[in-house]
Amino acid sequence: MERMEPKDFLTFKKMITPAIIQILFWIGAGFCVIGGLIAIVSGASSSYGGGSQVLTGLIVLLFGPIAVRVYCEILILGFRINDTVTEIRNSMPKQ
Repeated sequence: MERMEPKDFLTFKKMITPAIIQILFWIGAGFCVIGGLIAIVSGASSSYGGGSQVLTGLIVLLFGPIAVRVYCEILILGFRINDTVTEIRNSMPKQ
């Protein structure tokens, strides 16, 4: 495993954004679960017409974290492409 030095962060050779994106994924997934549960409870305790709210809550509870994950993976993909291109550049002989 490659050792990281503080100068790599200061010269933007190593990105910190992928770590931040992972944290944002867990926060977003948590919000989806909490929001879905709130919608389910609110719809179930409604005296009239709460069925659509319960269904919406279930959809958010099940598919919300998946959507957040896909979005975060798309963001991280750019950083992975950058890392791969950098490795290719570093492995090529100097001209």
